[in-house]
Amino acid sequence: MSRTTFTLDDLKRILREGSGVPEDGALDGDILDTEFTDIGYDSLALLETASRVEREYGIELDESVIGEATTPRAFLDAVTGHLAVAAA
Repeated sequence: MSRTTFTLDDLKRILREGSGVPEDGALDGDILDTEFTDIGYDSLALLETASRVEREYGIELDESVIGEATTPRAFLDAVTGHLAVAAA
């Protein structure tokens, strides 16, 4: 299914579905600028998340997204940019 918006709640849902909930509940609160590693998600979790986003939103993320999007805000910006291109 192709969708046109991607929110922090969408990201949190996909992280939980694919990689589980961090032990300390670190997805709660203001996490936009917190490193994924600081909230309990490693590069494998981000690969799984990117794969789920691609399937659910009908986009193909650049491989650089995983390496460069180290915070939820950066990941949201990358996905939003890809969605904008796909909608154009």
